Amino acid sequence: MEKNLKKAYYIVLTILILLFFTKDVNIKDKFYKEIKLINNPDELLVLVNKNNQLQANYVPKDLESISLKYANSDKYLKKEARIAFESLSEDASKLGYRIVAVSAYRDYNYQNQLFNYYVEEKGLEYALDCSAKPGHSEHQTGLALDVEGENKDYDNFENSKAFIWIKDNAHKYGFILRYPKGKEDITGFKYEPWHYRYVGIEAANEIYNKKITLEEYLKK
Repeated sequence: MEKNLKKAYYIVLTILILLFFTKDVNIKDKFYKEIKLINNPDELLVLVNKNNQLQANYVPKDLESISLKYANSDKYLKKEARIAFESLSEDASKLGYRIVAVSAYRDYNYQNQLFNYYVEEKGLEYALDCSAKPGHSEHQTGLALDVEGENKDYDNFENSKAFIWIKDNAHKYGFILRYPKGKEDITGFKYEPWHYRYVGIEAANEIYNKKITLEEYLKK
């Protein structure tokens, strides 16, 4: 009896070890596979991720410049997203929080250069975790942006007072935290507290309240 228990114990232990060392491999295996070309790039809820790709020549039709009051340099968003973000940033400012766009619309070529830079500087594995291949970046839609707070360091945005406010208020303006912690196996990207995506108030509220991702919301 004792011999059988020991055998069962070692079998279970072996399975757990195998699962631990293969879980990341299994997760990554499902990304950049069977890639679909996006045919509705202008829709508000367009899903752009590692398995859904925008065409290289796609440029949003209604890009508008974000006021420099709300951006650190010339940045562009689609009109609806631009209006919503400026409202968010203005309201945050009135409450004493600094929320400024540091990256917004990026075209295909810029994303290609950025991804290759990460590959050259940090290696392919790092690049795949933190950056999108060209055509697979939400920034190309003109609906996504990266922000910084009072510490003027978007990489450290989570530790700013602004993050505490935006994570509980972004949905009121139609934005969602696009790559939340614990959802990496769904989004394909590491946790990015600085990256927000405009989806409209109705969708943003449901995504926020249910604590789900855009992928889960769209059930794709």
